[in-house]
Amino acid sequence: MSSNNSTLVEPVEPVVSAPGYRAGHTLPLRVEAMRQWRRRRTMVMALILGALPLVLIVAFAIGGSPEAEGGRVTLMDTATASGANFAATCLFVSAGFLLVVPVALFCGDTVASEAGWSSLRYLLAAPVPRARLLWSKLTVALGFSLAAMVLLPVVALLAGSIAYGWGPLELPTGGSLPAGDALPRLAVVVAFIFVSQLVTAALAFWLSTKTDAPLGAVGGAVGLTIVGNVLDQVTALGSWRDFLPAHWQYAWADALQPELEWGGMLKGGAVSVTYALVLFALAFRGFSRKDIVS
Repeated sequence: MSSNNSTLVEPVEPVVSAPGYRAGHTLPLRVEAMRQWRRRRTMVMALILGALPLVLIVAFAIGGSPEAEGGRVTLMDTATASGANFAATCLFVSAGFLLVVPVALFCGDTVASEAGWSSLRYLLAAPVPRARLLWSKLTVALGFSLAAMVLLPVVALLAGSIAYGWGPLELPTGGSLPAGDALPRLAVVVAFIFVSQLVTAALAFWLSTKTDAPLGAVGGAVGLTIVGNVLDQVTALGSWRDFLPAHWQYAWADALQPELEWGGMLKGGAVSVTYALVLFALAFRGFSRKDIVS
């Protein structure tokens, strides 16, 4: 006898997105860029970086041109030789800390600020896919970080050329580079500084996905970067220091030689990119599984 208690299975309706919805078109980069451009901290950081060369020019005018001590010539000693030298000096005095701040600020303030304003869940309900949200914010943050690093030497080159004249780049090791050859070398320096700061960017971005406090993400990234600089000074670590991104942060000095040396910059870039990729991956993985309540 056949049974009449057969199980009925209702067909499952396929999930259809709203007409015209494209996940890849949500939160366009231009929209995110304009949102970040209008932030007060962006304007303040641009003013600080733009004002630094002018402050140094005033300092040299008051204190006089720097002079070599003990017969050893450094990049600072050639600061007033030409506009190119002044731009290189501004990069030298700012690469260790000042340029770390805008990178940590732009990348650490991305997701955490939205969470702090309680607007993050509304962005995701738009609906903006989580991966799309992170990619848009990360791309814009890195773009602003690169713009900050370009702004400083450009302003320094213009202001230095007005104050000290347009001329060749005097090298601390002796000799000089024609002004036409100095500009590509300075571009290499800026590019390497940007690559070396990817660790700070990735660390700030990862922390930004973990906290609702932007200052916590920014401060944590800056603090850990300082810790890395301190560890690099511990000579007892020996060859272990080669695995610290801070150990290679001034490898760009090899670009200011009569013959361009790539060895140190390639090693430093490889270390920085490796750490950055791991931290970016952690940020995307953690955010994809995180409960968004703010």
